[in-house]
Amino acid sequence: MIEPSISKLEAEEFIVAEAELLDDWQLEEWVGLYSNDALYEVASPASRTPRSDSPASTLFLIADRIDRIKGRASRLLKSTAHAEFPRSKTRHLVTNFRVRPGDGGETNLRANFAIYRTKEDTTTVYMGEYHYRLRREDGQIRILQKRCILDINSLYDQGRLTIIL
Repeated sequence: MIEPSISKLEAEEFIVAEAELLDDWQLEEWVGLYSNDALYEVASPASRTPRSDSPASTLFLIADRIDRIKGRASRLLKSTAHAEFPRSKTRHLVTNFRVRPGDGGETNLRANFAIYRTKEDTTTVYMGEYHYRLRREDGQIRILQKRCILDINSLYDQGRLTIIL
C-alpha cells in the first residue's frame, strides 16, 4: 500500500490548527493555509452526490478560488460585515480523521465536523464532513481543496451561512 505524503498525525494537527484559527477569527492567518490554486467549496444540501459534483455544473453554496477566499476573509473582518459584526462565537469540532494517498504527491483527508455558532443568544449547529486535498509546498502543508458537505437538508434552521465552515 502506498503511504500518503503527509502522515495522519501531521494532517490531524494541521486541520485542528485550522479550526482554532477560525474560532479565534484569525482569518488572515487562515488564508495563509491555502495554496495559490486552492478551492474552498460548500456543496448544496440539496445535492444527491456532493462528493463528486462539480461547481461548474451543479449549484454550490460556496465555490471560491484563492482570490475569493482572500476576499471572503477580508470582508468578514470588517465592521461593515453586518451579518458578523459583532462576530459570532464559533466552535469547530473535527473528528474521525481518515488519510489516504492522493495523486501527484497529494494527500486526501476526510473528517467529520460539528460547528457551533452562537449569535444574539441563538446557537445553531452545522454538521457534516470535510474532504481535503493537501500537499507540501516549500516544506509547509497547504490546502489545495476543502469541500464541506453538510448533513442537513436545508439551511432553514441555521439561517444564513455567514461563517467559514
